[in-house]
Amino acid sequence: MGADKTVTESTVMGEVVELLPSAGVRVKLENDEIVMAHAAGATKANFLRLRPGDRVRVELSPRDKTRGRIVELLKG
Repeated sequence: MGADKTVTESTVMGEVVELLPSAGVRVKLENDEIVMAHAAGATKANFLRLRPGDRVRVELSPRDKTRGRIVELLKG
């Protein structure tokens, strides 16, 4: 009936490099890859303000490893 959610996302740390239009963000991951990301639902609802240089936790898409969503803004 419904699609099974057996695929798990990988969560990695990164740093915001660039803010893009339509709430998009370019993030440089710890392994020096650059991915496109957006704020996840809970972070968007809490009016998360991102700036270049911020450390974030990103959940990568299981289908496209160049896209992800920001799930947490890290302190420090």
